[in-house]
Amino acid sequence: MSVLAKNLFLVKEHVGMFKSANNYDIYDPDTGEMIMECRENTLGFFTKLLRFSDYKRMTPFNVEISDAQGNLLLTVSRGVSIFLSDVKVHDGEGKLLGGFKQKFFSIGGKFDVQDPSGKTLCNLKGNWTGWDFRFLAGERQLAQVSKEWAGLGKEMFTSADNYVLNIADDVATEAPVRKLIMAAVMCIDMVLKE
Repeated sequence: MSVLAKNLFLVKEHVGMFKSANNYDIYDPDTGEMIMECRENTLGFFTKLLRFSDYKRMTPFNVEISDAQGNLLLTVSRGVSIFLSDVKVHDGEGKLLGGFKQKFFSIGGKFDVQDPSGKTLCNLKGNWTGWDFRFLAGERQLAQVSKEWAGLGKEMFTSADNYVLNIADDVATEAPVRKLIMAAVMCIDMVLKE
């Protein structure tokens, strides 16, 4: 079974005063085992420099999501963004799975999760004050991202940069939207908040 077939993930961001790259570790909350890692390894010099400026939210990114054995699962990338982000997601072999388009004038943050042809599969709607985001296909909730989950011990939440992704049980394990949701979670900070 693929690690992406799980429904519950704890995402821990690497924090640091002078970090330019966005790096995360993803854990299985039931075992505490690290099951995936997300790394932004290919930052150019000027991108690194701009990450420490007011232009941070416009910089390109290329995040690679790998399993614990180092096998590439997903790549999440965006070029320079002036107004709205247009993010692409590829599988480990480089095949386009889809992407995200940021909504213009969205309050609280919102973007469409799309298949390779541009058809919207679901929307990400967010609330920054409570750090609560939901992936919705119409009225159906496919997944939720939040800072809190009742099942986790407090020792897992030692930092404000940790959050939980909970994918609904009825989302098929091989559904492309599942991979897109995982990829989108890595972008929430980079696309909406910054």
